[in-house]
Amino acid sequence: MVASSPPLPLPVTEPIERGLSPWHDAWLRLRKNKLAVFGMAALAVTTLACVLGPLLMHYGYEEQNLDLGAARPGGAHWLGTDTLGRDLLVRLLYGGRVSLGVGLAATFVALTIGVVYGAIAGYFGGKLDAVMMRTVDIMYSLPFPIFVILLMVFFGRNIILLFVAIGAVEWLTMARIVRGQVMAIKKMEFIEAARALGLGRRRIIFRHILPNVLGPIIVYTTLTIPGVMLLEAFLSFLGLGVQPPMSSWGVLIKDGAEKMEEFSWLLIFPGAVFSLTLFSLNFLGDGLRDALDVRSSKD
Repeated sequence: MVASSPPLPLPVTEPIERGLSPWHDAWLRLRKNKLAVFGMAALAVTTLACVLGPLLMHYGYEEQNLDLGAARPGGAHWLGTDTLGRDLLVRLLYGGRVSLGVGLAATFVALTIGVVYGAIAGYFGGKLDAVMMRTVDIMYSLPFPIFVILLMVFFGRNIILLFVAIGAVEWLTMARIVRGQVMAIKKMEFIEAARALGLGRRRIIFRHILPNVLGPIIVYTTLTIPGVMLLEAFLSFLGLGVQPPMSSWGVLIKDGAEKMEEFSWLLIFPGAVFSLTLFSLNFLGDGLRDALDVRSSKD
C-alpha cells in the first residue's frame, strides 16, 4: 500500500491593494490643505446663513424705522441699523444672496461660453482658430467695466441683465485656458484611437477631451467667482448695480463708505463679510489647483 503524499501548501497570496481614482486622490490632498478646508467651511457657513438666515429674522430687508435711525450694534439689532432704521444684519444676509447669486450665475454664463468657444477653437485649429482668438484679443483690449456699464445703460438696469452682462465679459480667459488644454490633448493617442473608430467630432470633444480638462476648468471657476463679485461690487459702488430697496454687499459697502465717519459699523460689517468670502474663495481655488496637479501626487 502506497502512502499518500501530504497536500502541498497553498501559495500565500498578498492582498490586492485597491488603487485610488484621480478624483479621490485629489480630495485627499485637498483635505490636507488647511487654508482650503477653512475656505470651504467659511463658504458653507456664509452660504447657509444667507439662504436660511433671513427666514429666521423678525425684520424685512426693506422694513424701515425712521424714529430709530442709525442705531449702534446691540440689543434687538445685533449689527445695528442704517440711517433709515433698517436692520443691517438682515440686509447683509439678503445682500449675500444677491452677491453670491451674481457670482455663481455670471460665472456659469462665462464658464459655458468660454468652455464651448475654447474647445471649438482648440480642436479645429487653422483659420477658424485664428479668427476666433483674434476676436478674443480684440475683446481683451476693451475695458471690461466700461463695456458692462454700456450694456446696462443701453438695455436698462435689472438683476438678470447684471448676470448676463458680467458673464459676457468674463469668459475670455476661460476660452484661452480651454483652447490651450484642448490643443495639447487632441494630439494624444486615445484621441487618435477615437478618430480611428469613426467617432464624430462632437462626441470626441464633449466625451473624450473636455472631461480631461476639468481640473483647470474647476480651478479657474473658483477664481472667477471672486472676480465677478468684485465687478458687481464696483458697479454697485457706481450706482449701476443692484437698485434700491434691494441690497448687495457692494451696495452696503457703498452706503457705508459714504457715512463711515459717523456710523463706522455700516462699513465694517459688510466689508468684513465680503473680504472673508473673497479670501475663502481664493484659498479654495489655490487648494484645488494644488490638489488637481498630477505632479504633486508624485511628491
